[in-house]
Amino acid sequence: MAAPDLHSATPPAAAPDSACGIELSVVIPACNESANLGALVHEIRAALTESVRFEVIVVDDASDDDSVPMLATLMREVPELRVLRHPHRAGQSAAIRNGVRAARAEWIGTLDGDGQNDPADLVRLLRRRDAEAADVRLIAGWRVNRRDSASKRWASRFANALRSRLLRDDTPDTGCGTKVFERAAFLDLPAFNHMHRYLPALMHRDGWRTVSEPVNHRPRSQGRSKYNNLQRAWVGISDLRGVAWLIRRGNRTAFEELKS
Repeated sequence: MAAPDLHSATPPAAAPDSACGIELSVVIPACNESANLGALVHEIRAALTESVRFEVIVVDDASDDDSVPMLATLMREVPELRVLRHPHRAGQSAAIRNGVRAARAEWIGTLDGDGQNDPADLVRLLRRRDAEAADVRLIAGWRVNRRDSASKRWASRFANALRSRLLRDDTPDTGCGTKVFERAAFLDLPAFNHMHRYLPALMHRDGWRTVSEPVNHRPRSQGRSKYNNLQRAWVGISDLRGVAWLIRRGNRTAFEELKS
């Protein structure tokens, strides 16, 4: 089934709720990751409890395993956990965007649902954010030591080199799920399928700076990847052309309002 249009499929995003005191919303897109999500959510809680006021939003992309009952049980154990569910499969970008729309914090952290990202790295990315200038709106994780198969690492290196050459986004690893970014800046970006792979280039298009920070990467312990190398390459070539077009056609202009 085709992914729905992200603008019409969901209600308008609410403003972040500063009164709730939440400083970071951790958004996890997930599809058939019931074997990994429980441990991941508990890891997030252990990593962030002493550092930042947070919530965890798992967006289930119409899983057909036992993710939903497992997450319902997990919500009773972890008060910081919220769960959203797509009625039908919409893809990772739609899951991330809907999680961000529902978030109550002004800053978002993202992790993949497969457990390969280390939640402790979110604290490191937040520290990097605090050390940077105000125009840095995205801190991207950089998997220096990949824990994937040789073929997947090779495909990723090739894709990153091609993307960097065409988009000049000054980012060594856009495929890493560990990121911290400003909610408002993200929601201002053009929404399309697979947009999550091009966040640095899209942020640059809107006039913001991004930085990369080395992060941990772990082997997948349960389940299997939803994509093979051929699928990634095929959609990646098409996406690159589209994102390059968006960058060329960007027309963000500053303005000032006259005072009476």
